[in-house]
Amino acid sequence: MKKLLLTIPLLALLACSSQPPVTSVHDWTEPADPQGERPEAWNGVEKTVVTFGSTDIRYPRATPFDGEACDEISISGWRGEKVSAQAVVSTPEAIDGLTCTIGEFTSDDGSKLDGIARARMVKYVISDDFLPAQPCGARPENDPAHLEADLLDECPSFDVPARSTRPVWITVDIPRDAPAGHYTAPVQLRGKGVDATLTLHLNIVARTLPAVSEWVYHLDLWQHPAAVARIEKVPVWSDEHFERMRPTMLQLAEAGQKVITATLNKDPWNHQCYDAYADMILWTRLVDGSWEYDFSIFDRWVEFMLGLGIDKYINCYSMLPWNDMLHYKDDVSGEMIDVQAAPGTPTFREMWEPFLKSFVGHLRQKGWLEKTNIAMDERSPEVMAEATALLKEVAPELGISLADNHKSYKQYPYIRDMSAGIFGPIDRKDIADRRTKGLTTTYYVCCSSGFPNTYVSSAPAEATYLSWYAAAEDYDGFLRWAYNSWVEDPIRDMTFRTWAAGDTAIVYPEGRSSIRFERLVEGIQDWEKIRLLRAEYEGDEERLAMLDELLEPFRSPVAFEGWEQKLREARATLNTL
Repeated sequence: MKKLLLTIPLLALLACSSQPPVTSVHDWTEPADPQGERPEAWNGVEKTVVTFGSTDIRYPRATPFDGEACDEISISGWRGEKVSAQAVVSTPEAIDGLTCTIGEFTSDDGSKLDGIARARMVKYVISDDFLPAQPCGARPENDPAHLEADLLDECPSFDVPARSTRPVWITVDIPRDAPAGHYTAPVQLRGKGVDATLTLHLNIVARTLPAVSEWVYHLDLWQHPAAVARIEKVPVWSDEHFERMRPTMLQLAEAGQKVITATLNKDPWNHQCYDAYADMILWTRLVDGSWEYDFSIFDRWVEFMLGLGIDKYINCYSMLPWNDMLHYKDDVSGEMIDVQAAPGTPTFREMWEPFLKSFVGHLRQKGWLEKTNIAMDERSPEVMAEATALLKEVAPELGISLADNHKSYKQYPYIRDMSAGIFGPIDRKDIADRRTKGLTTTYYVCCSSGFPNTYVSSAPAEATYLSWYAAAEDYDGFLRWAYNSWVEDPIRDMTFRTWAAGDTAIVYPEGRSSIRFERLVEGIQDWEKIRLLRAEYEGDEERLAMLDELLEPFRSPVAFEGWEQKLREARATLNTL
């Protein structure tokens, strides 16, 4: 391939020369590098490099591109699939107003596809690394902050400072009715001091991925509405709040999300992240000791998410909050009263029995009863027994969801939505048996899992590996505890006091995506392809064995030598089957 080297030096802050939308309340400038700039790395670099790179690499901002420059690259996908490429501009001299424009795709027979690609500038955020010796808990001093490429910005142009590298993320959304074949499109990167054209080859496979609404993959990324209100500086549950949530939650729906995260009472996770969860249901104790429940916010939230197409489950947290605390409004004093309702105590039944009965009636009236689960997160078998016993007694119509880190799934053959920690796997025979009963079985990763994961510092391909692991182990999908539990300043600094950066969120405000999220969606699409191929190959033992052989390496929850190359090869093979 042709090496493209053009002419054109210390990166401080990178700013959009075109500001974010006027409704934005954010400053989108990048942070300075905590490690300091490295001008000495650019000694002897005299020309700007404009090239295609790899989507498996997070290119450092402060050092020159050091790979083999090429001006063309090939990507492949099914009709209906989103596929990605990454261009890189690495410059010793400043570039004002850098833009990336992708032209129409032209096939070998002259047919054209226009408007199917978008380019987003990759921005850098402050991160730290996952530490195997101390995965969870207060971040130690030996885990220094540094920059990582992750945030995908929507600005149409950038002013690129001298001595810096700037990746550009390219997404191609292949139309579901596109003719199969080979296409090419020009990728133009222009700005003051640079004018380059790369060539993107697109091979459209003669297979079609179903519409997202038809995906079977069970994606469960937990939403955090209150984090949006704080970041967007609007009152929680206001009309403005719901409008500000729309881009972020629509992005989740378009990834195939199946679950609405709802809360039943006081913050179920005892304010473990930057923002506490805001109440969705107000409990009021009346003067005669009876109870009244205001479901209006809960209803609006659920209706909002259903309207975006997230409609399989409503998972409601939790009968077992992490500190066993509940609260209610005293109708006489008007004050909020905190009460500890530990499982097995009289208070537990006193608080939950009337609520559950009222909740069932309300859900039945709304038509949501069959999709609603009472959800618990990493609770012991002892307290789970108390909750499930009460549910079976007073609200047997409700489903149950559990994120299980006690390797106790065999105790709960009736749980509708079971997710096991990656190091406590569920036997494939049991998954298949649960599937025949209409039960959902997934796995999850969190702060204790080093690989595969979606930290800001994780290798980008790990996000794709997650779904290959799910396919290899026959899981129905994947759960991650935080979709948007944003830290104080997620636009610039994703580090947090107790977990590796990125553990709390995989996307950014105002519907901005990330390298991690894009690669996660790629893996979900691969899982769907594998599902369709398995169905097509049913009864053909030779082809099924070939597919199983392709998946076998990815049954490992531990990184193995050459895993990225093996994943690249497997993904390429999938497009030839």
